[in-house]
Amino acid sequence: MMEHPPRVGNRLLAALPREDFGLLAPYLPNVSLEQDAVLLRSGDRIEQVYFPHSGTISFMLDMPNGQTVATAAIGHEGAVGMLSVLEPSRSPVTAVVRVAGIASRISASRFHAAFSQSGAIRHAVQTHARALLMQFQHVAACNALHSVEARMARWLLHIHDRIDGDVLPLTQEALSQLLGVRRTTVTHVVRKLRMSRAIRSDRRGLVEIDRPRLEEATCECYEVMRRRFDQIFPPETNESSHSDCANAQNYRLCVPKT
Repeated sequence: MMEHPPRVGNRLLAALPREDFGLLAPYLPNVSLEQDAVLLRSGDRIEQVYFPHSGTISFMLDMPNGQTVATAAIGHEGAVGMLSVLEPSRSPVTAVVRVAGIASRISASRFHAAFSQSGAIRHAVQTHARALLMQFQHVAACNALHSVEARMARWLLHIHDRIDGDVLPLTQEALSQLLGVRRTTVTHVVRKLRMSRAIRSDRRGLVEIDRPRLEEATCECYEVMRRRFDQIFPPETNESSHSDCANAQNYRLCVPKT
């Protein structure tokens, strides 16, 4: 039977056999991910790879006029900087922490060395690349075809999938950056979602969601992406790696007990 590293909160790391995980483990300290911290800026050379155990990170595309729009969200199922092993280059996106958490961090050079030695690590990189490509494709289509209200509901659900609890620490400025729209548009959409009781928000930058109502407000993209995601990361993979995750649904947060 394949042995997995014990109590690892990141699904890519948890899926590695113990021997392959051992190539990374000595160089993987845990670090705090502070809300709104920028882990990587567009155009930067990738020096570190982050494996979140909790929290949520958004990949942002920075436009020449200063506007931003989110292209993907990742949590404990993904990584930041991992794809640098495929072709050393500068980052095409900015990675911003949206919900604070914990991550394991390793230098890109150490990760590249382990990648060259381990077929399992190479498979993890391919899995992550498939998940990101799927997000990029669906987010691009959703941005072109669906309303801002449906897109906001989708992003809130994506973030909710990756955290514990129903209160999301998101300001209207953060929502504006995710959606690539003006603050006035965000204010209008938040008001509509509040009227439908899909969300409750306050001035402290907290958004409390009612998930069933929020699912009614989103477009079909959320469900399509969720199903595609479960094909890439089957729930049983997570369950076989962690006894504490036996009741995990889809890719909701599952982290080790401390």
